[in-house]
Parts: sequence; C-alpha cells; structure tokens
Amino acid sequence: MNVIAFNGSPRKEWNTATLLKSALEGAASCGAQTELVHLYDLDYKGCTSCFSCKLKGGKSYGRCAMEDDLTPFLRKIETARGILLGSPVYLASATGAMRSLIERLVFPFYTYTDPPASLFPGKTRVGILYAFGATEEMAIQLGWDQSFNETGAMMGRVLGPAETLQVYDTLQFDDYSKYVAPRFDPVQKAARRRDIFPQDCRRAFEMGARLVQHFKK
Repeated sequence: MNVIAFNGSPRKEWNTATLLKSALEGAASCGAQTELVHLYDLDYKGCTSCFSCKLKGGKSYGRCAMEDDLTPFLRKIETARGILLGSPVYLASATGAMRSLIERLVFPFYTYTDPPASLFPGKTRVGILYAFGATEEMAIQLGWDQSFNETGAMMGRVLGPAETLQVYDTLQFDDYSKYVAPRFDPVQKAARRRDIFPQDCRRAFEMGARLVQHFKK
C-alpha cells in the first residue's frame, strides 16, 4: 500500500513540508510505503488546454498528454492508495506549483458528460493540507475558506474521498525584525509555533493514518 505526498512549497523544511512529513509518518505507522515529492524540484507546466484528454478515440483520452517531469508522478497516483497535497497560502490560494498539479491531475479524468463522471482508474483517498500565515479569523473574513472547500469537493468527486486540514497563523520568518510585517506579533507567532503547531502536526499524522486505515477495514 503506497501513499505519495506533494509539497507545493518552495521550502523543504518549513511549515508545509513539516505537516506533510507528519502525515506520511502517520501513513507509515499503519504499514504504508511513503514518498514525498517536492514540486519546486520538477520542471512542468499547468494545463495548456490542448484537450487531448477529451479527444474521441485519442491515445491520451482520460490522461494528460503532456510529457514533462510531472508525468511519471501522475502515473504513480493512479495506483496510490493515498494522496497528500500540501501548500502554503500566499495569495488566497494554493501556490502556482500546486494549482498546476491539480489541473493536470484532475481535469483529464473529469468528463464533459451530463452529469459529469470520473475516469480515474484507481481507488484512493485524498488529504489536502494548507498552511496559512493569516489567522483563521482573517481567512474566514476574507472568504478564503470557501475556495478551499470547493477544491476539496472537486478532488473528492474525481479521485476519491477527500478531507482538508487548514493550519492557521503559522510562523513565516525566522527573524521578524528583518522584514516589514508590522501586522504580525513575532512573540505571539513564536509562542504559537511552540505550543500549537505540534498539535497541528499531530492532526496531520492522524490524517495520514486515516488514509491507510480506511483500506484495512
């Protein structure tokens, strides 16, 4: 049983990566083989609207026709029992690297039929993790939570049951005195990193474990 995680952050040792590693530890604790992929190490693009995945009788029907560094991982996903997607939230959305992966992953399997159907050949579950520098109150006030819920719902319709973990008020910098960011309290940020972030990692661990436990029932 394999679980593959994709880090949509350019950082390999910060909030998002740490949450994903915790989730993979949870999956591994239940017997899964795990893999972590850093998207910023890969050379790829988002969907180019070629529509080869929708072409009648086409050799790429139901599959992304593009060939680049992302291609082998899209094939791996088809046989994975669990998929973990993690991204920081910079501008009210996942990073461009993560959005490009989601486009390439979901759109080819999503049919233009009425009602729409899924061509995804595997049987998997999806965990999506977001790391916000903003507080939960800020995110709700700005309406960001709605867009993340919609992404999770789409993943669930096309790939398999999906759940989302949103982690708020994360530590953005090692030293806040070096940056122009007066809206944030560095003392409060450090305290939350010390006291709350470990709990967030535990929730990520439990998410990873649930992905695997479902298939053992």
